[in-house]
Formats: sequence, structure tokens, C-alpha cells
Amino acid sequence: MAKQAVLLLAHGTPETVEQIPEYLRNVVSGRPLPQAVVEEIQHRYSLIGKSPLTEITLAQARLVEEKLAATGERVPVYVGMRNWRPYIPDVVKQMRANGVEEAAVICMAPQNSRTSVGLYRRAVEAEAGGLRIDFTEGWAEHPLLADAFAERLRPALAKLTAEVGEAVPVLFTAHSVPTRTVEAPAAGAESAGPRLWPGPAATGDPYVEDARRTAELVAARVPEISRWWFAFQSQGASGGPWIGPGVEETLDKIASEGVTALILQPIGFLCDHVEILFDVDILFREYASKKRIRLERPESLNASETLAGAVAELARKGLERLKDARAKD
Repeated sequence: MAKQAVLLLAHGTPETVEQIPEYLRNVVSGRPLPQAVVEEIQHRYSLIGKSPLTEITLAQARLVEEKLAATGERVPVYVGMRNWRPYIPDVVKQMRANGVEEAAVICMAPQNSRTSVGLYRRAVEAEAGGLRIDFTEGWAEHPLLADAFAERLRPALAKLTAEVGEAVPVLFTAHSVPTRTVEAPAAGAESAGPRLWPGPAATGDPYVEDARRTAELVAARVPEISRWWFAFQSQGASGGPWIGPGVEETLDKIASEGVTALILQPIGFLCDHVEILFDVDILFREYASKKRIRLERPESLNASETLAGAVAELARKGLERLKDARAKD
């Protein structure tokens, strides 16, 4: 019987402010970045201390391993990062050295973009050698994923509703991506800039629809939500237009409708990191305050048992597909 394992993939994050320049070079594949951009990212990291993404992802892997063991799948769960240590190529090499022959690979970014998630897949395949892999392309509509977000949303919504004495709406967010990665310009023309989903020039990339669908599924599980909106956050500082609507322009709209208290829930992120701890907790909260909106957010999924159950189920299905393919050989 082939030795199997699970590999979870995530973005990666540096441990110190001093490592930011090296990390950013990885993110942009070595392209030069303005020094002002580097210094701004360093400033953001300094305000939150550090990003806990790596340690939380490792803890999530342990939870998934426990979930799998509880159902009889006693397999190791590895973690590889695309832009920082432990790097995906290094982890795949270690898996092969450990005798792993088959791996169910899951990107901890449920909403699938062919460009970003595709980079994760190529990083694994480049080092796979004889390692057979089953890669989960996307899992934005997994019911347990929506359950996990709803579990975090309900108490935050109830608390703020009780404190303000009226129904509180919700703003769901996901990470923006460059427009060029999900749309194709008309023949002989450049992209006209950000579009709302799905957009007539869509290339078929599932990301924007995946993000919207996750938000819809979470909202359906929390019927006490009075109203909700969706926006893309954390647009990059360079590289042309990014998809929208953005959070700030959406907050402008929400403020114009007289909203004074709001829950913001990022449904594109599975744990705390700089895009939550700085972008949401500092930047968006300050912006909302200037609009006379009290902005709160639910706890991130982090060590959610329900999230671990979703990933474990994906892993079991991947391992089973590998077994079935082997049996047919």
C-alpha cells in the first residue's frame, strides 16, 4: 500500500519586520517595488507585532490530522508556504524523503483563482517527482466552511445588536486580485479597470463568483442578518487596477444609508494575519469611525473545529481518489 499524506498550502508570512523586503520579493517574483511600498508594509507589521499566519496554519494542520485519525485515516499533515518558510518546494522534498508516495493537496484559500491558486499547484508539481498528488482546486461552497463562518458571526452579531439596540447589517469581504488575472480585455484593447462581478469580459476564472457564493452561503445560515453587502479588500499598491468594489467605497455607500453600526466579516481568509489585524482592525475601523460607523468583526476561524472538519473531509476525498486511481493502474 502506498504511503499517503496531506499537504496544506498557504501564503506564508515573515516572522520579523526586518524580513519584509525578502518576503515582498518572493510575493512579486523578484520584481522591484518602490521603497515607499516596502516601508509601508513594514509599518503595518510593526503596528500588529507580527502575523500569526504560519503558527495558526500549523495548528490547523494538527487539528486536521486529529480529525482524520478519528475516522481511521492515520496520515501525516504537512504545511507548505508559497512566499515564506517552510517553502512549498522544501516541504515536498521532505515528504518524498519521508517516503510519502501520494498526497492530497489543499490550498487554504477556499475561493479558487486560476492565477493565485494555480501558482500553489505549480509549486507543488515542480518538486513532486514521482509523488502522486490530488489537488483540490477550490472549496468555496463547502457546507462546513459556511458553517464555520456562521458560527463565528452569530455571537458577534448578537452582541453588537444588543449593544446598539437595533438590527446590525454585515459586510462580507474577500481579498482583491489584479483585474488582469480574472478578466481579459477586448481584442486589441486594454482593460478599462475594475469591474463588479461577474463582468461581461470575464475569462471564466471562478474567483469572484466563488467569493460571492461563500458570502451568500454564510448569510443564508444567519437569518437574523438584516442586510448585507460584499466588497473586496486589501488591493495591492502597484501593478495596475484591482477588482472591486473596495471596502472604503462600500463603507461610503453604507454610511450614506444611515448605518451607524456594522459587522465586517472577511470570508476569504481562514486565520488572522496582516490583512485582518491591520487592514480590518486598524485601517477599516478608523475609516468607518470617520463615517460615524461603529465597525466590529467576528473572531477569525483560526482553530475552528468546524473548519478542521471541512479540510479533513476534503483530504479524505482526495486520498480516496488517489487510492481509486492506483487501483485502476
